[in-house]
Amino acid sequence: MIDLSSVYLGIKLKNPLVVSSSPLQKDLGNIRRMEDAGAGAIVMHSLFEEQIELETHELNRRLEQGTESFAESLHYLPEMESYNLGPEGYLEHLARAKRTVSVPIIGSLNGVSKGGWTRYARMIEEAGADAIELNTYYVPTDPDLTGAEIEQMYCDLVAEVRASVKIPFAVKVSSMFSSLPNIARRFDRGGANALVLFNRFYQPDFDLEALDVVQRLELSHPYELLPRLTWVAILFGHIQADLAITGGVHTGIDIVKCMMAGARVAMMTSALLERGVEHIETVLDGMRSWMEDHEYESIKQMQGSMARRSVANPAAFERANYMKVLSSFTLKST
Repeated sequence: MIDLSSVYLGIKLKNPLVVSSSPLQKDLGNIRRMEDAGAGAIVMHSLFEEQIELETHELNRRLEQGTESFAESLHYLPEMESYNLGPEGYLEHLARAKRTVSVPIIGSLNGVSKGGWTRYARMIEEAGADAIELNTYYVPTDPDLTGAEIEQMYCDLVAEVRASVKIPFAVKVSSMFSSLPNIARRFDRGGANALVLFNRFYQPDFDLEALDVVQRLELSHPYELLPRLTWVAILFGHIQADLAITGGVHTGIDIVKCMMAGARVAMMTSALLERGVEHIETVLDGMRSWMEDHEYESIKQMQGSMARRSVANPAAFERANYMKVLSSFTLKST
């Protein structure tokens, strides 16, 4: 019998397939179907910092102007009542989800500033979540704001969340740091139990007829997995925090690659939106079949086996690979 179990955030999961944060989780029926299909854990849809600040009426003007957009929004900041049930409703929904299914439930906070909103990390803990995913999504537009200041803002946030809760938490990070290994180590030392690579950067498009900036939700594509595999393979063994991959995971083979790079779990949403929640069963079957064909007995056996420190040619992850790939291309003769 193949052992698909993996340990993430100190929690033993029956398999490494985790459903990542999305509006699907607003429906308890979907959450039940995710468990029935075999998901190892479920990350809830996000509670946004803006929803919390809305309670103090500090963002009314900005909400009306629609000046921000976030990863799980289809438009500029939506009416919070329609997007979600508000902070208290979110906590109640999370508590019901925890009572409804037996798989681990991970709460999700989406924000970047320190302050009162981190008290909701404690409330998510009190609502029964097994862990928290801190979904940091910030687009710096001020040219006077330095990279060092932004990094410190993130590190302060991690430290404040660590001081706020006892349950484990993960930080979902962007790929746009000048030194990802350094910031990963700082998050690790600051108390993060896991790093999730990477938060997807949702970019607006231009409507040339209306001369307007419009929001488009693009689901992930399999090619997006490659930079995530690369960075997990580089980070593996250099930090204590668990590593997770999200973005571009669509098949069982994708999950195998994530495990070999050094991830503890692989997260999936786009494939479920495209093919339905039951696609989880197909993905797990594909993973089992590959492991059987290649005589792997467990997930643990393969984790990190293709990481930078494990392969015979670590230069494949460095500049030498860049030069080799470029020199290998030749034009087709006409």
